[in-house]
Formats: sequence, structure tokens, C-alpha cells
Amino acid sequence: MIEKGKISAIQMGYIMYPTILATAILLVPAITAKTAGRDLWLSPIWASFIGLFTVYIACKLNKRFPEKTIIEYSEHILGRIIGKVLGLIYLLFFLHITGIIVREYGEFIVGTFLRNTPISVVMGSMVLVCALNVRGGVEVIGRTAQMFVPIVMFLFICLVALLIPDLKPTNMLPIMEHGLSPSLKGSLVPQGWFSEFILISFLLPYLTDRKKGMKWGMISVVGVMLTVVITNLATYLIFGELTATLVYPVMVAARFISFADFFEHLEAFVMAIWVGGTFVKISMFYYAIVSGTAQWLKLSDYRPVTLPIGFLLVLVSIWLAPSLQELVHFLGTASPFYFLTVQTLIPTLLLLIAWVKYKLSGSWRT
Repeated sequence: MIEKGKISAIQMGYIMYPTILATAILLVPAITAKTAGRDLWLSPIWASFIGLFTVYIACKLNKRFPEKTIIEYSEHILGRIIGKVLGLIYLLFFLHITGIIVREYGEFIVGTFLRNTPISVVMGSMVLVCALNVRGGVEVIGRTAQMFVPIVMFLFICLVALLIPDLKPTNMLPIMEHGLSPSLKGSLVPQGWFSEFILISFLLPYLTDRKKGMKWGMISVVGVMLTVVITNLATYLIFGELTATLVYPVMVAARFISFADFFEHLEAFVMAIWVGGTFVKISMFYYAIVSGTAQWLKLSDYRPVTLPIGFLLVLVSIWLAPSLQELVHFLGTASPFYFLTVQTLIPTLLLLIAWVKYKLSGSWRT
């Protein structure tokens, strides 16, 4: 293995929580509200089943190939040539997705706080910091996540608690007026985010307590689901049907906070949540690309390719969409099918092929 570091299953849960949540907490409420309406708080519950299923698939594959990631065991399952092609598809996919994440970060920071700063500077500085984190290895990523996640959770709880006086429970009534259909349709976009739990396939080989990997993966899915449910519910209880027209509902909601006429304008809370969570998220995706590239090329160390791939990430983030509106449109339309196909459907097919192939040979590990 090219990675010498080790993390615990709890640290894996710490890494995956902001990896899924960081971008979802700002963008998902508005996107989901367009199809689910007042039932948008139910959509993450249905979407979380994709996350649970993806964790299960990743853990089952890891049980059969305990020392390998999805880039490596694809060759064992499909053969060298097809496995190499699939590995390249995954690397290009993660490069594209990480570019989207970096662009979302840049658009948010420039659009709400640093309006006169070039977006390339904002994105480049974040990628550079993440590059240093990634070069430190999986242990460093686990420790930074363990440091940032409690802070992010505390700020989120404070934000929701301070919004309670502005909540209007009547906005969510009547519940399921049109049945389950709206909330199920609204769950399509969050399903794409939950399918990102396939990234644990890059972490499971390095766990010190691998038997607890599925447990903490599932706990992380439930934690993300509850957080998104609370976020969706809080924003809709404040804005009602206007939620669907806002790009960053949570940011706008933070401006509603006014406590004792002096504790107000807490947009910095949202920025801290966004920056801290996005730092961990970009680092995890970045690590998947860098380590996966080294495994695909059979290199002995992934660190030499870290900075070149970081430079490529900044370029991709600039090239992938002409504007934030185009990016949001993609995330709200085609992205669920794109994400689910690569991150859930293909791993499921890999598991089925592996099961058939190795069951016939009598070497399948149950």
C-alpha cells in the first residue's frame, strides 16, 4: 500500500460527515424545495437510504479486497484492461466533482464576502491549503476532520437555536398534502450527495479497527441525514415557498437573527461552517484523486503528484461552468443520475460480478 498512515473508524466518520454535508447544507434546501415544496424536510430521509446502501456496498467490497481501494480491485474483478478503463473513469469523475466543489466554494466566498477578490485567488488559496493537508496523508486528514467537525457542529447548533424565534411552524402544514410523490422527487438531488459515501472505499483499507467501518459509516449517514433535515426544515419554516427562489437560504436565514438588538448579522457563522466543512470535503476528494492516480499508475508514492493535480483542479473549476446559475442548474437536473451511476450503480455491479466470479471458484468471503 502506498499509504502508510492509519485512522480509526470514528475518524473515518468525522471525515465523511463534512465531506457530504459541506456543500449540501447551503445548496440542497433551495434545490429540493423546487420539487418537494413544504415536504422538503422528508426528502433527505428517503435519500439517506442511498447513503446506507452505498456504505454497505463499499464495506462488502472491502471485505473481499481488504488492502485495496476501488481503483485497485476494479482490475481484479474486471480484468486488467477493463479495470484500468474503469479506474480512469473514476479518476476523471472525482476530478470533475472536486472542481465543482472548489467552484462552489469560490462562488460563495466571492458572492457573499470578498466581492472584489478574483475568484481564481480564492479557489487557488483553498486548493493550496488542501494540498498541504493531503500531502500529510490520511492520518492528517483524519485529525483535521476531528478538529473541525465539532466546531462546525457547535456553530450549526447555535445558528439553528438562534433562529427559533423566527420559525413559523404553519409553513410546513399540511404535511404530505399531495402524498409521498413530491418528497420522493425532491430526494433525487440529495441522493447524489449521499452516493458520495463511496469515498470510504479509499479509507477502509487504512482503518485500525476495520470491523467498525460499516458501523461508523452508517452513523455518519444518519448524522448527515438529520443535519440536512433540520436545515431544510428551518429554512422552510422561515421563508416558506420563497425558499425555492433563494440560492443560499441558510445564509439569508442567518441575517434574520437578532437577539437583544445587538447580537445579529451572524453571516460569519455560516462562513465558518462553510469554510471548515469545505476544507475537509475538498481534502477528502483531493486525496481520493491523488492516491487513486498513484495506484492507477503503480507509483510508490502519491505525494509528487499532489501539486500538479491541485493546479489541474483550479483549471477544471474555472472551465466547468460559465456561471453559478449554470452550475446550480446542473446540480438540480442531471447531477443525480450522473452521481448515482458512478458512485452507487457501478460499485453495485462490481460487487455482483465479484460475487458471481468468486462464488464459482469457492473463494468468496462471507
